[in-house]
This record gives sequence, C-alpha cells and structure tokens, in this order.
Amino acid sequence: MEGFNPPKKIAELVSQTGQAKVELSLLQVLILGILAGIYIGFGAELSTIVTYDMSERLGNGMARFMAGSVFSVGLMLVVIGGAELFTGNCLMALGLAGGKIRCVDMLKNWFGVYFANFIGSLVLVGLMLGAGLWKVGEMGVGSKALEIALSKCNLGWGEAFFRGIGCNTLVCLAIWLAMSSNSVEGKILGIYFPIMAFVASGFEHSIANMYFVPVGIFLKNTLAATKANLDLSTLTWSGFLIRNLIPVTIGNIVGGSLFVGILYRIVYLGKE
Repeated sequence: MEGFNPPKKIAELVSQTGQAKVELSLLQVLILGILAGIYIGFGAELSTIVTYDMSERLGNGMARFMAGSVFSVGLMLVVIGGAELFTGNCLMALGLAGGKIRCVDMLKNWFGVYFANFIGSLVLVGLMLGAGLWKVGEMGVGSKALEIALSKCNLGWGEAFFRGIGCNTLVCLAIWLAMSSNSVEGKILGIYFPIMAFVASGFEHSIANMYFVPVGIFLKNTLAATKANLDLSTLTWSGFLIRNLIPVTIGNIVGGSLFVGILYRIVYLGKE
C-alpha cells in the first residue's frame, strides 16, 4: 500500500534507527535529549492547564480524555521535530536482540538521553514557574499541579512499576504506528491515539514525571499549596525518586523493550 509501511518493514526501520542512535555524538545526545525533555514538558504543562477545572464541569472521564489528547503534542514534537526520548529509545532493544548494536552502546545512549531528558524537563519547570502560569484560574493550575505530583508520589512501588509497563507499551506503539506512515498527517494520527490512551488510563511516564513532580515540589511553598489544602508531606525529592521515578523507569523499560521491541523482533525478523 502506497505511503504505508507494513509491520515487517517497520521492524527493519526500527533496527536501522537504533544503529543510527548509537552513532550520535555526546553533544548530539545532550542537545536532542534536552529538547525531548522540553517537548514532553510542553505536553505535560498543557494537559495541566487545559484540564485543571474540567473534572468539576464535565466529569473525570472527559478530563482524562482531554489531558491525553493535548499531551500527545509532546511526542509529536519529538518524532516529527526530531529529538531523543528515553522511553522511545527503549525500542533499541529490537536492534540489540538482532545483534545490530552492542549492549554497552545501547546503555550509553539510554543513560545520556535519560540525563538530558531530565535537564530539559527541569527547564520547562523553570519556565512554568517563571512565567507565573501556575497562578492561572486563581492559582487553580498550581493546585492541580500539586494534586498531580502528590498522587504520583503516593503510588505503591508495584503500582508505579506496572503503570510504567502500560505506559511505554503504548508510547512505543505510538512510535511504531508513526513509522508506518510516510506522511506527517499519518504520523500525527499514529501518535495521537496510543498517547491519549496511556494518559487517560492513568499510566506512568518517567520523562513526563520529571516535569509533573518537580513542578509540584517547587510549588509547595507558594499560595497554591494553601489553596490546594493537601497533606504534602510525601511530596519530596526522595519520595519522587524512590516511590515513582525508579519503578516507573524500570516499568517503562520492560514495556517498551520487551512488549514491543523484542516481541516484534521475534515475530518479524526472527528468521534473520
């Protein structure tokens, strides 16, 4: 079919892309990783602003749907604009399973991109705070940001891990579907539906959480915290790292690498 890449072709493209990623210089990895952190941060802050008072007006289900819909712009910017996102790079496991790339090279890419994504996410946190956007809606946006951050830090380790698996299975499928199309329009549609589904479902994305939780931590000492009227004792850097970021990251690796990358490698390129 013209303009459409079948799954076997996508598997070959993913393998080739993984080979290209391990050849990036450190400077390229840092710049493209920072950009990806910023792009995902844009999706995160947009979903907060758009839905901060929507549950009260249209119900929780519609608020989740809209949060996912607008959050998808983050991955669109990454895929179409060009950037290096840790969760998407979990698909490099397909090339590793086929012997196309070395484990040490893949891990170097993962660590570099992960670190750069964190920097980019914090850049967006600073922009959000500096612009005073948390004051929108009589500090309703800030209150919503605190609520989101707190809920993530209050997850059990197992809950965070399994939500991480669900999230990156869908994120990597979004990238997979985007690669099925040779048109920008097709890539946008391929990205939108899986990303909307992961956010609306309540799954956990490690890079998005690098924005969601720090912005809440920085808002703890503002008037938004007073308005939110929440027990914020668990909203700390250690709580973020131990109860959310570590288990979510491991879950993201399992979801993207195993459930998408390696399984599709076995199915479509196993004979090779």
